[in-house]
Amino acid sequence: MTVLPAVDDLVFLPVQRLAQELADGRISSRDLTNAYLERIRRLNPALNAFAAVYEESALAQAVASDRRRADGYLLGMLDGIPMAIKDLCAIAGRPMSVGSKPWLNRKSTATATAVRRLLAAGAVILGKTQMVEYAFGGWGTNPTLGTPRNPWDMKTHRIPGGSSSGSAVAVAAGLAAAAIGSGTGGSVRIPAALNGITALKTTAGLISLQGCADLSQTLDSLGSMTRSAWDAALLTTVMAGYDADDARTHHAPRTAIDLQARQEGSLAGVVIALIPPDSYPIAIAPGIAQALEEAASVFTALGATVAQRPFPFDFHQMMLLNGQIIAAEAFAIHRDYIKDMSLEISPWVRKRVLSGEAISAADYIDAMQAHRQARQDWAAWMSDVDALLMPGSPITACALDEVDEDQTPLAAFTRPGNFLGSCGLAFPAGFDDAGLPIGLQLYGKAFDEATLVRLGLAFQQATDWHLQHPSL
Repeated sequence: MTVLPAVDDLVFLPVQRLAQELADGRISSRDLTNAYLERIRRLNPALNAFAAVYEESALAQAVASDRRRADGYLLGMLDGIPMAIKDLCAIAGRPMSVGSKPWLNRKSTATATAVRRLLAAGAVILGKTQMVEYAFGGWGTNPTLGTPRNPWDMKTHRIPGGSSSGSAVAVAAGLAAAAIGSGTGGSVRIPAALNGITALKTTAGLISLQGCADLSQTLDSLGSMTRSAWDAALLTTVMAGYDADDARTHHAPRTAIDLQARQEGSLAGVVIALIPPDSYPIAIAPGIAQALEEAASVFTALGATVAQRPFPFDFHQMMLLNGQIIAAEAFAIHRDYIKDMSLEISPWVRKRVLSGEAISAADYIDAMQAHRQARQDWAAWMSDVDALLMPGSPITACALDEVDEDQTPLAAFTRPGNFLGSCGLAFPAGFDDAGLPIGLQLYGKAFDEATLVRLGLAFQQATDWHLQHPSL
């Protein structure tokens, strides 16, 4: 007879396991939702993961899920699972601040397509999560609304990574079973790496962004922030697909992730590339280098061929061009008010947005052409490779007072993924000497999320890093 975990352990279970507990009738969605809400009430004042909590509506959704289940009208594996939404996805009648204090009371009139699909699958929405203002920053800081606290160190306020800072903290701290983030240059993978969770950065165009605040129409994508690769695949499957209201989805291939496929564990025939360390754009901490080596050994033991191969792409140039596209498009979005000094906007975010004003039309066109060419070159380089194994971040979470907003080291290994048009899976792979999580990532071919999920599943069946959580 299986014993139901204690509440403090229950909230850290992957969605896949929670769905089984619900299916077996060993817990109700109402009880599960109450467990997360209790932790939010107790821990969010210190962690600042949530910008808004919808306690009454979340419980109503949970009760509705329990009734559906009792009557045999289950909507799927996500039915009754409590989760959180980054505060750049609209929910009708709810404020959407996009991390900006001047927008705190701005209410949405419609619900984002991705959120509607989650609701249609029975997900219980606990609330909206904090984020870097306008989603423009990798450290995870927000001086006007408060920087979420990395839950792995409750003595020193450490960075959560950004821009999906609150979503990562909520999952890592057991305040939600899963969360939605967005990524333009690493905003899903960076906070996942620093908080010890799994995240799937989807290929731009796979998931509709209708109803989500843009940072860069060219590079933005939504991603799932979860405890496992399987969980991330489930959320992605629910949200993905054609949307008549978002042209970015119109030419995306209708690929699928088979959640029912049996995972044998063997990766025979799979080819995973490594980049020679002398090609790295920035030095990585010794603990991260060791974790990368150990992860490569795990994949090798599972049957994959793992080998270094020359990397013909210039990290520094990709960083610059990716940054130019983001800044130019961000300025176009925010130009009507970004110079209004009476508005309480983060000075660093304001500076980043304003940098887009100086980018000429010619430079922007050149950057876009380079982006198109890079996607073609990436497809060619990946023709005989299934994935590229890389560090997720060059460092683990530093103290908040050590942040240098003029530098962008955390995006060194993530921005190129957006520029190359790849998908990416961030996953936990160990801890440093200070007990802080180490995250790695896999780059994949465009719209080949299924392969990354397969690799992530195999790795997580062979290791238990993804099951570790902070003691709170």
